Amino acid sequence: MHYLLMYELAPDYLARRGEFRNEHLKLAWEAEQRGEIVIAGALADPADYAVLLFTGDSPEVAERFAKADPYVTEGLVKTWIVRPWTTVVGKDASTPVRPE
Repeated sequence: MHYLLMYELAPDYLARRGEFRNEHLKLAWEAEQRGEIVIAGALADPADYAVLLFTGDSPEVAERFAKADPYVTEGLVKTWIVRPWTTVVGKDASTPVRPE
């Protein structure tokens, strides 16, 4: 199953992220190496949200990531939410659905 971790970024996110970026990226790449994060990044123009795609049996991995992420703990993220995402198209879709 796929889970989206969505961050609403603080207005000063770009100004403050440098201080915490290395620790955040280390955490993210470690999660990717464990097969938890599929892909992740911030939205641009404006940089007001970030989206991280997780794969797993439950939302717990994404929730645990957010709670440990320095962007969250240091206030660069205003709010976050984890949502199940039913993916149906693409080679990595968790529940592929093809036309008849």
